[in-house]
Amino acid sequence: MARVPVIGRLFWFEYFALFGSLILVLLEWVIHIITFCLPEPIIKFCYERSKTIFNLFITPERSEKQDKKERLAKEVSEASDFADICSAFGYEAEEHIVQTGDGYLLGLHRLANRKGEESQTVNQGEGSVKKKVVYLHHGLMMCSEVWVCLTEEERCLPFQLVERGYDVWLGNNRGNKYSKKSIRYSPLSNEFWDFSIDNFAFHDIPDSIDYILELTGQPSLSYIGFSQGTAQAFATLSINPRLNQKVDVFVALAPAMAPARISSPVVDSLMKASPNFIFLLFGRRSILSSTTMWQTILYPPIFMRIIDTSLSFLFNWKCKNISRAQKLAGYAHLFSFTSTKSVVHWFQIIRNKNFQFYDDEIYAPFSIVASERFYKPVKYPTRNIKTPIVLLYGGSDSLVDINVMQKELPRGTIAKEIPKYEHLDFLWANDVSELVFGHVFEALDRYSSNKGLETKSVGQVNGIQDATA
Repeated sequence: MARVPVIGRLFWFEYFALFGSLILVLLEWVIHIITFCLPEPIIKFCYERSKTIFNLFITPERSEKQDKKERLAKEVSEASDFADICSAFGYEAEEHIVQTGDGYLLGLHRLANRKGEESQTVNQGEGSVKKKVVYLHHGLMMCSEVWVCLTEEERCLPFQLVERGYDVWLGNNRGNKYSKKSIRYSPLSNEFWDFSIDNFAFHDIPDSIDYILELTGQPSLSYIGFSQGTAQAFATLSINPRLNQKVDVFVALAPAMAPARISSPVVDSLMKASPNFIFLLFGRRSILSSTTMWQTILYPPIFMRIIDTSLSFLFNWKCKNISRAQKLAGYAHLFSFTSTKSVVHWFQIIRNKNFQFYDDEIYAPFSIVASERFYKPVKYPTRNIKTPIVLLYGGSDSLVDINVMQKELPRGTIAKEIPKYEHLDFLWANDVSELVFGHVFEALDRYSSNKGLETKSVGQVNGIQDATA
């Protein structure tokens, strides 16, 4: 079947889906501009009316226990930042700033002490308590808040790591809520948002790790990534041989390196389109920045249903393993800013089935077919990784093709399936502490090189049992 070479690599019938996506984006922009101009009283009025309409048609029956969970969910959802969420559970968070080699200022969060031990000095020179360091990194269009915005302390991985005696650090990508600053560019400029996974790999991850190790005086740390946070680790470890000596184990939750095709025909058509068309559609700065506007004017249960519907439409996820209270708490902190270029980079990876560097798609001035014989995007050499890797993936996660991924990783990589788990379940599922945490703790205990430092073994904290492979 012939393709129409006007916008990109599309069949003629895929232009209808592309046209539909264009209409939706334009409509969203119009509503965003109108709402941006509205005064606060009108925004509050819209919020109250959406709440009234929702409660008029839907009145779910709830027990006293469910009401208690939803009260906590409301407190977490309304928390303004990472420190406030941690404070709701009795933990004291530190905030740090690291400057990357290319001038971006990244926010780092730290949980160093168990509850009641806030006065204790950790990894700060002689006389301080020495602890193993663990670093956690979030996914695409997220920030560090997604790790802690849970409704139960027992299901929060950072809190459980702290209680086990780890010095826990959480990173943030350039451009998100905690990293929207540069010494060179204003976030209002296109130059500020001119970044992709390549920049995370060359600067954000290695510079954050170097800062943490220098401050704590530890020779290495353990890395736990979620979704794109795993892709960034795959990328940076493959091109930084010395970094492999600083990361003693890499635990990949819902690993993202070779995603399968996206089920939505609209998104699939966007993925196949030319990057220039995507930039024309979404601009060259932050993508979907109006999401925060929708959170402001919509009653949270309505916003929750919109997110559920969107995830089902885009990825065929049902989110049945995540409770209603957890969705109310988590969805409020799910979105953070990233560049359109980062999303375009993912489209290139999915389209080419190749974990590659960003492709500027500059071809010879003749036919594209002829140019492809002499031009190929540079691939991340992931087989070069020396750090031990443990993959924890969901059996129902449409974004993970574990067979393709394992072919591109070093021999000895461990892969463990969590049946019936989807992507977000690794953050917020009802039984994440029972099905996932044991594997994480086992990997940290087995591969961590900082022997003799203060930690607790698997199963010692809060009655958590070892997970079976």
